[in-house]
Amino acid sequence: KKYPHVPIMLCSGGGGRVDYGAMKYFTEFWPSDNTDGLERVFIQWGFSYFFPANTITNHITSWGKQSLKFRTDVAMMDKLGYDIDVAEFTKDELLFSQQAVANYKRFSPTVYQGNLYRLVSPYENNRAVLMYSDEAKNSAILFAYNLSSRYREFFNPVKLQGLDSLKKYKIKEINLMPNVKSVLASNDKIYTGEYLMNVGIDVSKTNSEPLTSVVLEITTTN
Repeated sequence: KKYPHVPIMLCSGGGGRVDYGAMKYFTEFWPSDNTDGLERVFIQWGFSYFFPANTITNHITSWGKQSLKFRTDVAMMDKLGYDIDVAEFTKDELLFSQQAVANYKRFSPTVYQGNLYRLVSPYENNRAVLMYSDEAKNSAILFAYNLSSRYREFFNPVKLQGLDSLKKYKIKEINLMPNVKSVLASNDKIYTGEYLMNVGIDVSKTNSEPLTSVVLEITTTN
């Protein structure tokens, strides 16, 4: 009661010890000590059925052989944090992380307060795709994770959800490494909500490497 605005994480015995009763006293919880980026896609996907994104804490660590970008994009699915020695980052990794944090601060209200839509399940496909959209349907953020694609596997376009069919939206890929440009045909393009929800767009390039990821920021435009 003395410090009502101090955030406190519920964390014990490897994580995963959480229930609604305990959340009366904590602002967030630690899902698991397993912070491998690939495993975390499944862990966080499962927890999202029961707890809101602003309580599920995901930290970027040195665990796992995935790229820093992949681990960062996975951690952004919910409440982002860092448990890693940034002094060991390369120059490009540091620049990427600084921009990624700035991006996250901009769109995190949509993750924390928006509606979650699970578009492609990792339990049924070689990738996972989900998105959050705000209540006003003016902004959305989409995460796509390529987990284990076969040689030249073709990924179908994904139909988005939670948009306004009458509004126009601009698609922008973010969280790119320095000097890397988006190869998605939808990048920097404008579509109606009706098109995005009924036809869909490519969010994963064909023949993309396993353990790669895409983050799309979707905003209304005139």
